[in-house]
Amino acid sequence: MSNTATAAEAVPHLVQRRSLYIVFASTSGHTEYVVDALIASLKSITPGWEIKETAAERTQPEDLLSGDVLVLASATWNTGGIEGQLNPHMWALLHDKAKALDLAGKPCACIGLGDHRYFYTARAADHLQHYVKAHHGRLIVPTLKIIDEPYGQEEAVRDWGKQLVDASKPADRC
Repeated sequence: MSNTATAAEAVPHLVQRRSLYIVFASTSGHTEYVVDALIASLKSITPGWEIKETAAERTQPEDLLSGDVLVLASATWNTGGIEGQLNPHMWALLHDKAKALDLAGKPCACIGLGDHRYFYTARAADHLQHYVKAHHGRLIVPTLKIIDEPYGQEEAVRDWGKQLVDASKPADRC
């Protein structure tokens, strides 16, 4: 009987194991810093999670379907004629390579960085959200917006990470 109890106790731990796939675009290092801070906090909150990260320029469209939850992260750039655009690497991934991808209800979350001096502050977040919705993904938490330097904003990243964990828990099945 103790073997049965031990096996039953192990089941909830196995059911809660989740995988997170993070795709980010970073050239100055700010977005990568936020992603690293998120990963560090998630590892302390949910040590059983499998977390993978990759730069947008090394990502293939099918990679966006990896994991239980997808996180897209990009800073806001002022390219393409008007301000408020995605990092060029993220733009190339989402609008060229993965333009026909169907996320098929996949749980997703977005992180956008920006500078308060621009009219379209952190507009990359809007572009990421639009991509997720237009490609049938499901946003499970409000988008994290980091304004100005990310250094010193680790607590906001940690709090958002907790929301992400809570929102990505699978529904209990009877």
